[in-house]
Amino acid sequence: MKTETNTTKFNFLKDLALELGATEAKIVPTNEIVVENRVVLKCRVGCNKYGKTLMCPPYAPSVEEFRKILNEYKYALVFKIKSQAEATSEIAKLLSKKEDDPSLTSEMKEKIQKFWDSWKTDKKELLKKIISLEKAATTKGYILALGFTTGSCMICDECNIKEKICLYPTEARYSAQAVGINVLQTLENAGMPIPVPFKKHPESFGLILIT
Repeated sequence: MKTETNTTKFNFLKDLALELGATEAKIVPTNEIVVENRVVLKCRVGCNKYGKTLMCPPYAPSVEEFRKILNEYKYALVFKIKSQAEATSEIAKLLSKKEDDPSLTSEMKEKIQKFWDSWKTDKKELLKKIISLEKAATTKGYILALGFTTGSCMICDECNIKEKICLYPTEARYSAQAVGINVLQTLENAGMPIPVPFKKHPESFGLILIT
């Protein structure tokens, strides 16, 4: 009962997330956020954006550093957004192919590009929602509220890696996966799982550490 009483004061943030288009939103204790070293390892060996954006490894805080940061927070908002990007069973199969796959026709490549363009637009909208939620929490006095998005940063076509200075520091946010958050397990713990493999419209995840 004590936890429920504590979390009700954050209902304003949950309600705002739903107003902004979240399909589900919950306030959870931060001990339900799963942080694992293997998540970042997967970034290193399974993502073509590794080392190409300052919001992802190896430039993001390490898993060890993030664990210490997370221990300084008690509650977080977790929410899901359904993408407008449409992936039929055909598109899902095409997305698993490499860009230079000789079996891909120009029509297939066009369908793949259409999906990624839509996905990129949705990711930028997700970031705007995260910043709005973070600001709403700050306005209420939670000045250390901090948002995390999912996937690689898409603000710039090419990140300012050479100088290692983000050109949009007030807008860019670290990827949850970049600091070791197991997004699927965290959402499972919150009672709002994301189906894998994704269905027709994939879902994105946002997180705001509150206090």
